[in-house]
Amino acid sequence: MLIILQSDVSESQVEHVLARVAELGFKAHLSRGTYRTIIGLIGDEQKISPEPLKAIPGVQDVVRVLPPYKLASREAHPQPSVVDVAGVKIGGGHLAMIAGPCAVEEPDRMDRIAEAVKAAGANIFRGGAYKPRTSPYAFQGLGEEGLKILREVGDKHGLPVVTEVMDPRCVPAVEKWADMIQIGARNMQNFVLLTEVGRTRKPVLLKRGMSATVEDLLMSAEYILSQGNSQVVLCERGVKGFDKVTRNLYDVASVAVVKGLSHLPIIVDPSHATGRPDLIPPCALAGVAVGADGVHIEVHDCPEVAKSDGPQALLPRQYAETVAQIRKLAELLGKSISTVSK
Repeated sequence: MLIILQSDVSESQVEHVLARVAELGFKAHLSRGTYRTIIGLIGDEQKISPEPLKAIPGVQDVVRVLPPYKLASREAHPQPSVVDVAGVKIGGGHLAMIAGPCAVEEPDRMDRIAEAVKAAGANIFRGGAYKPRTSPYAFQGLGEEGLKILREVGDKHGLPVVTEVMDPRCVPAVEKWADMIQIGARNMQNFVLLTEVGRTRKPVLLKRGMSATVEDLLMSAEYILSQGNSQVVLCERGVKGFDKVTRNLYDVASVAVVKGLSHLPIIVDPSHATGRPDLIPPCALAGVAVGADGVHIEVHDCPEVAKSDGPQALLPRQYAETVAQIRKLAELLGKSISTVSK
């Protein structure tokens, strides 16, 4: 951490800053230049926030040398991490193809959709048993009964399952029935929930919040990692924009940015990002092309009767065509769609 002093800092102020640094348990390296004096802190900078240091008289700015997301950073882990979801690898050249309806519905429909997406090339089945909805009157999910349906269908078709958790009280149930725990966009900064999920040893799919920066996303991942759970997969699913032509702003550049900053795998969700079935295939390809470790797509066999987000779901036939295109692109990039290896 570097403390940049004001150009007109007095000698007594410099001495005061050095004394304060010593009190905080750091060693200081004083560097005097022609126009600026800089104090370098030697020690674990994660133990202190820059804000108190900025309040010391004579200090102009405080700059971290290491990113605040220490465990998620490339500095901490130079090689890309590979997350294993019940035999399906994500990262390191292995692509996750997560597919299924937005919400868990009746068993027969879930069975049909799972069979179709598995045949198309999906390797993880998704469905929400607990649904965070804007309206309190909208379908809220089937709860634990939905978790059981998801588990049974996944086992029947040999697919690991991922589902969202919204409440720390529901973590034990989701951990029991799912192979991967999803933290949705609305809960990305629910730090109590992140801490609770971090105490599990199930892989976590962490979606970027609708108004979150890349650093916000990585700091949320840090909460999970700090509790000992290293199995974190990030997800770009679009952020709020001003143009209503798509549901959200698909920030595909963030995938490349994250790849440079963090060792964690990152996938894309063009369904929530665009909200338009016609844009899902090209945006899925764009995500893989820029470096994504997988694609999360909503699929329903009859979108008009879907319990949630039907308008943004692909039909099974459309999904199969999209996966075929992704497979060709993956081959060009030296990647492959991961297969279950239980």
